[in-house]
Amino acid sequence: MDTKAKGVVIERLLDAPREVVWRAWTVPEERMRWWGPTGYTSPACKIDLKVGGKYLFCMETPEGQKMYSTGVYREIVLNERLVYVDSFSDGDGNVVSAEAYGMPATIPLEMKITLTFEDVGGKTKLTIVHEGLPAGEMSDMTVIGWNESIDRLAAYLN
Repeated sequence: MDTKAKGVVIERLLDAPREVVWRAWTVPEERMRWWGPTGYTSPACKIDLKVGGKYLFCMETPEGQKMYSTGVYREIVLNERLVYVDSFSDGDGNVVSAEAYGMPATIPLEMKITLTFEDVGGKTKLTIVHEGLPAGEMSDMTVIGWNESIDRLAAYLN
């Protein structure tokens, strides 16, 4: 984990070909099977995978609170790279402040996420760069959330 100038950076080696990992990220029915930190579920997911296309993800906490995020894809290189802006939203995909979910107002309305998928001998090196988070507790919590989600992805792939 690195939280320097680029923001949160997470690298993981997943035991699956990158085409399989790509599908797990980009096919709604697959993403719903693993998305979210430990104990969360993903009851809804919409993905319009094209530059300028939007997505709407839902995570549900163990206590039943639904949390939505939306964004727009900025760059797509099949099986290699996804770049998108990410925002908290309501269930209809309207951007809302992080305060709507009880988080600090210092979290920007838009953050940039870059995913790279690199073939490493039939496995996939996944790199996540999450830019725009203020340093401190929210950045630390984001690292935990990403890592728990990637743990769930790894289990789903196996």
